[in-house]
Amino acid sequence: MALLFLAALIGIPLIEILVFVQVGSEIGALNTVIITVVTALIGVFLIRIQGLGVLMRARASLDRQETPVNEIFEGIFLALAGLFLIIPGFVTDAVGFLLLIPPLRRALASYMAQRSTFVATGMHQSRRKSSGTVIDGEYEVIEEDAASIENRNDPNPDSPWRKEK
Repeated sequence: MALLFLAALIGIPLIEILVFVQVGSEIGALNTVIITVVTALIGVFLIRIQGLGVLMRARASLDRQETPVNEIFEGIFLALAGLFLIIPGFVTDAVGFLLLIPPLRRALASYMAQRSTFVATGMHQSRRKSSGTVIDGEYEVIEEDAASIENRNDPNPDSPWRKEK
């Protein structure tokens, strides 16, 4: 795993540099920089819109007492898309824009959700409704009135927090 991470850490910038040089020689350096900035701005805008949609679907799943597993993975893929779109480069932008395609992102999220195990609140839960025990209770807030607090015997008369009368 460490070797794969190292290869990606070295390989991705090298590939991006090669693509920058090729694109820059075809359309010019200034146009290359402008395209890179514009793709980052468009990506951030699209992520914001799609992220709100994923958040609303996750909220609806929670309201139905379901675990929003697919929505969690979609959110992770949207965060990765944002990272790839903010990183300067055409290859990372292409991967970022691919992750912004909802059917592709949902398919990846579903694939990841099926191959993952989740633990919630100390017990295994499936994506269906939980059949665990629910304990319901009532409570009451009791506030003492100011007079009873003033008349209470002070347990520590030497306390620096003691209010002088």
